[in-house]
Amino acid sequence: MKGLELLLPLLLFLKDVSAQWNVWMPRDISAMTNSCVVIPCSFTYPSGIRPYRGVHGIWYFGHPYPQLFPPVVFKSRTDIVHESYKGRTRLLGDLTHKNCTLLINNIGTEHSGRYYFRADLGGANIYTFPDFTNLQVLDQPNIDVPEEIVSDLSLDLTCYVPDNCPDFSPEIHWMYTDYLPDPIFTPDTVEESNTAVLSSTLTFTPKPIHNGQVLGCRVQYPNTTFVYERLISLDIKYGPRTVWVNVSQEVMEGSSVVLHCDVDSNPVPVITWYFGDKELLSETASNSSLSLDNLTPEKEGVYTCVGDNGFGSMNTSMYLAINYPPREPWINESLTVLEGSSVALQCISKGNPMPTLTWLKNGELVGTITAEEGSVLELHEITPQADGVYRCLAENEHGRASSSLNITVEFAPVLLDDSKCTIVREGVQCVCIASGNPEPAIEFFLPDLNITINNSNNRFNYYTHSDGYTSTGIIKLQDKGERGNNGDTAVHVHCSISNMYGSETIRLELQQEKKYMMAVIVGTIGGVAVIAFIIAAVRYVGQNNKKENGNPGQDVGSKVENPSMFYSAVKKDKQSLRKKVGDDSDYQSVGPMAGMERQELNYAALEFLHGRHREGGFRRADGDGSDYTEIKAK
Repeated sequence: MKGLELLLPLLLFLKDVSAQWNVWMPRDISAMTNSCVVIPCSFTYPSGIRPYRGVHGIWYFGHPYPQLFPPVVFKSRTDIVHESYKGRTRLLGDLTHKNCTLLINNIGTEHSGRYYFRADLGGANIYTFPDFTNLQVLDQPNIDVPEEIVSDLSLDLTCYVPDNCPDFSPEIHWMYTDYLPDPIFTPDTVEESNTAVLSSTLTFTPKPIHNGQVLGCRVQYPNTTFVYERLISLDIKYGPRTVWVNVSQEVMEGSSVVLHCDVDSNPVPVITWYFGDKELLSETASNSSLSLDNLTPEKEGVYTCVGDNGFGSMNTSMYLAINYPPREPWINESLTVLEGSSVALQCISKGNPMPTLTWLKNGELVGTITAEEGSVLELHEITPQADGVYRCLAENEHGRASSSLNITVEFAPVLLDDSKCTIVREGVQCVCIASGNPEPAIEFFLPDLNITINNSNNRFNYYTHSDGYTSTGIIKLQDKGERGNNGDTAVHVHCSISNMYGSETIRLELQQEKKYMMAVIVGTIGGVAVIAFIIAAVRYVGQNNKKENGNPGQDVGSKVENPSMFYSAVKKDKQSLRKKVGDDSDYQSVGPMAGMERQELNYAALEFLHGRHREGGFRRADGDGSDYTEIKAK
């Protein structure tokens, strides 16, 4: 309880501090096309915050959340803004004085919408204000026409034009007023929430003869060619005076709705319901109800109620919007493509509100998120890494749907770095690993041994394995090798990899494993030490014999046989890895195409001796009885 008492003042303090993030801007503002508009703006932030590297700000269009990637209207740190706002925006206010007033020049109807401001004080002190200004860009002035125009009653028609551009001052003129009885023109300016509206009111008393007459309002900007006009037609009522219907509304797909229409007239009118140009219902009554069941998107649109009593007619419309989740997207069929080619993946889905379309590959986002019915994902110069499952996800506030396709990338085989020959206890093991699609076939080419695949005759063992796009071939040689002229041990094993897109044959390099290399090194050092000891002993005995026998001409050391030791060395030559088949000796193919024509190549032989000694062999000096393999030239 005591802890809660200490926590409550802290929470109240935090709430009070956070409440100091405030912004003020007009809720609604309007402007004429091709002119400009100034959006007044000021903001505050908690007094405890000290701006880091100044105060900066960003104006967004449409959404206040940066993660939704709304178009950037203005950014104080850089001049990077959305394409439609380049060269159009300028900050009139001083952000250091908490003034965020924005000027937008040369605006069009496409700039209509909500504008949000985001304050950036550095570090984590960034805040997007939820309040917004709704800008309405007009291509013609508004004329305020009374809902009901009755004969012989005074009528006021008012033409409105926004006056929120400091560079232009509009002028209003009425047109086609020559035949009106005693018209009166009253100019006026209304300022509200730092926004201004210029108006002109036309007052006169209509007569039945004026029914259907056209009146117009013209707006001009001096010293410019900008002219805006709006025309209206007077509807003087003698019969029906008002027609009321439901306000426009949104309903979910599959639901039902009832539309109502009331007509104030005398006598009772004929009420007719229309959907577009199609007549749905007609009856004589002062009110009428239209029932719509099991609504589908095809039933979305404008519904109009018309009242007619023979003395006059009036109609009112409402818009019925049908919301529904996205439909299953239409996408391409699964594709098999060749490496280096390009494809364009298409995705189309419908929904209300319009769904956002997102492309995913193996669960990861690719491309950009679009809010349109169609999205195209272009893949250029495809690599094997593009292989996988691509899914197009369509979602809106009512649900989501997706469709998937698979892209298979085919490519020529590539030899992997682990392909090599190594000396092992049993002899020589050669490994050939290749990646390709279709999976590559692997063949080994050896000296002519008259052998077949998977045959084991105590001279070699052979097998292959495939995993996805990777094929592995392994051959173990037990008695093949040759000493070269320079003393290096060589193994002439060639590996051939191939699929429908290419083939390659290379010679595998011999690499001794570390444990056998160490044995050779230790054996070499030990052998040199033994030889040195024998030579020293022979010289010592010879000198004693000279002294004792006085026969300097006889060298006992010359009679001692000097044992020779042969060891293998690995010659790492990158060019030998790429050496193609073409030497002057016979090869036998070991692999899926073992029966192919033999190549004329030169080979050496390795002989591996286990469990026995030969003349000139070497046994470790410590006497542990371990035998070592000897690689000897034949």
